[in-house]
Amino acid sequence: MEQAGQVSIFDDGLEEEHGSGATPARAWDRDSAKRALDDLFTNTLYYKSSRRYDELLKYMAHFPAYSPYNAMLLHVQMPGASYVAPPHRWIHKFGRRIKAGARPLVILQPMGPVMFVFDVSDTEPTEHARPLPPEVEKPFEVRRGFVGEKLEWVSENAKRYGVRVNNVPEGSQSAGSIGPIAEDVKAKQIFKAGRDRQRKPVFIIVPVRYDLVVNKNMSREARYATIVHELAHLYCGHLGTPNNKWWPDRRGLEEKTREFEAESVTYLVSSRFGIENPSAKYLADYLGEQEKIPPISLECVLKSAGLIEKMSLGQMKPRKDTR
Repeated sequence: MEQAGQVSIFDDGLEEEHGSGATPARAWDRDSAKRALDDLFTNTLYYKSSRRYDELLKYMAHFPAYSPYNAMLLHVQMPGASYVAPPHRWIHKFGRRIKAGARPLVILQPMGPVMFVFDVSDTEPTEHARPLPPEVEKPFEVRRGFVGEKLEWVSENAKRYGVRVNNVPEGSQSAGSIGPIAEDVKAKQIFKAGRDRQRKPVFIIVPVRYDLVVNKNMSREARYATIVHELAHLYCGHLGTPNNKWWPDRRGLEEKTREFEAESVTYLVSSRFGIENPSAKYLADYLGEQEKIPPISLECVLKSAGLIEKMSLGQMKPRKDTR
């Protein structure tokens, strides 16, 4: 996940692979052992079965309070975990203490290394305990949301990554697409970079590298899901990358793998915001028909979903490396 001061959404770049038949996707696969989740994913069969992967997606979709990456870490350590919090939050917010001998769970901490948390099942009430809210007692209750300003925020923040979102009228069978602009085209766009000390809007000029087309005749929810899907293709590396420090170059993947990754990201982001989308049916149909899922990078899926969620929730700062 991207943090302030960092220039990439993925931690390390890839060295160039030479030789016949080499592709950026193979270079990514070669280095996957450096990535903890992909190491787990490629070297075990646990999450490769359709049933297990379906369970994992539904688990992460029901816990929007945690990043997709952290939800995955919780599922690996304790699949039955329903609501976690650090000890000080349990005692101060809920009046509950950690049981003796309880096992801590490890998740990543924003702007820091790791944080130790405990599931509600490993806590017990004190004399000052307060009733647990619905998200703790019934974490799997369906909660519907709406797209709200997420559509505008994700479109605006896409600019900082060189993406120009174009809303154009299309036929009913066309949702959207994304692709690099022509090499001989030098386009730029205005990005809202926050506010100055007088609270006046600040705008900067950023280059356009990709055009994302969205069918403006669709509903706001459908347009949002389409943007998420196309950005997932970009951040998962399916279109290559302007800079290996930004996101990986994974060109050369089979279409089945590309679409499965993009649909997984779309399902996670939309479901965690309570937005219904066609990705749920696509994944349900595929997982219901196939015993195993395609060879995907779970690392890319989760990090891309986390980034797009962040892009949907408010103004992001401009990148330092916009050239």
